[in-house]
Amino acid sequence: MTDAAAAASEPVSALSQEELNKITDQLIEKLKTVYDPEIPVDIYELGLIYKVDVSDEKDVAIDMTLTAPGCPVAGEMPGWVRDAVLEIPGLKSCNVELVFEPPWDPSRMSDEAKLQLNMF
Repeated sequence: MTDAAAAASEPVSALSQEELNKITDQLIEKLKTVYDPEIPVDIYELGLIYKVDVSDEKDVAIDMTLTAPGCPVAGEMPGWVRDAVLEIPGLKSCNVELVFEPPWDPSRMSDEAKLQLNMF
């Protein structure tokens, strides 16, 4: 196979890198607006977001966890995340899945979160 044929057979993303970077920045901004009501730090800085995928069609899939499986807002928080993400113009959908593997622990927090919680 020639280099040109190999390049032609590779899937081409419908989203440019510039557009994907813009969406990524917007996603982070929106995820930082969602807070665990028991901890005064947003879910992004807490390290509760495990994975974010954006399809070429601008459908978003998020895997997130909670600080504890028995969190009182476990049933509500995925909806808060979905609602915040769907405020981004142009996104078609957002599916949020709660996962508990690997279990969350404080090492997943950003330095900013640790500083806010006096955990240094």
